[in-house]
Amino acid sequence: MKMLITGAKGQLGTELADKADRSKYELVLADMEEFDLTHEASTVSFLEKARPEIIINCAAYTQVDAAEANEELAKKVNADAPAVLADWCAKNGARFIHISTDYVFSGKHFLPYAEEDEPDPQSAYGRTKLEGENRALESNKGTIIIRTAWLYSPYGKNFVKTILKLTAEKEEIKVIADQIGSPTSAADLARAILALLERADAIGIHHFTNEGVASWYDFAYEIASASGSACHVLPIKTSEYPTPAKRPAYSVLDKSKIKKLIGPIRHWREALQECLEELNK
Repeated sequence: MKMLITGAKGQLGTELADKADRSKYELVLADMEEFDLTHEASTVSFLEKARPEIIINCAAYTQVDAAEANEELAKKVNADAPAVLADWCAKNGARFIHISTDYVFSGKHFLPYAEEDEPDPQSAYGRTKLEGENRALESNKGTIIIRTAWLYSPYGKNFVKTILKLTAEKEEIKVIADQIGSPTSAADLARAILALLERADAIGIHHFTNEGVASWYDFAYEIASASGSACHVLPIKTSEYPTPAKRPAYSVLDKSKIKKLIGPIRHWREALQECLEELNK
């Protein structure tokens, strides 16, 4: 079965390529060099030649602050492209999985967000990702959407690698303590996606993060502690570190739905330890 992974050089794309069963799936790994998702004709031409039976769309404009000044470009990648991919899958009998984000929610609630809760994005990034969800579902009723958050891995740029670098160089760092969510291993998300592909009934929106709740401060403190750093990690408020884009203050996702399909999810601390071990190899 031929599987196309877009955004194949990113964290999730890399993990999917690593964990997919090559005896079952023929992988087509595509990134910006292979085709330009911002151009519909280029995208459709690539799909017609590749003829995938499954598309997992990991490609996204994820520069949250830059999206505030470049919302049109973010829209092309985060909304227009998923609509094109979903439509092609619908017309050609292929399965479509699209990765979305906790940023579709306002973060003003303090109970885990369920899939049915009303989205209310507070940033350009969140708005374009929500539009991508809606248009993908409109184009293809069989679309699988997976919202995730705080993604990290041994690959690319991410919070874990940034904190490891800073705590190795500095005696003290300050990290925001009033934004709450759930760190997510890209490896665990990749495993969850591959497990969902085994389920014919896995359509619609699903939430996936690792179990547990943390602030960015908690997450950074755990990274520093687990890596043996002597750097002092100090908590600060969001107001002390202003950014162009507004972040959700609370974006814990309810995972009850996906756990019924794929089983238990491990805690973020356990998943983090695995990532740190990989980075130390």
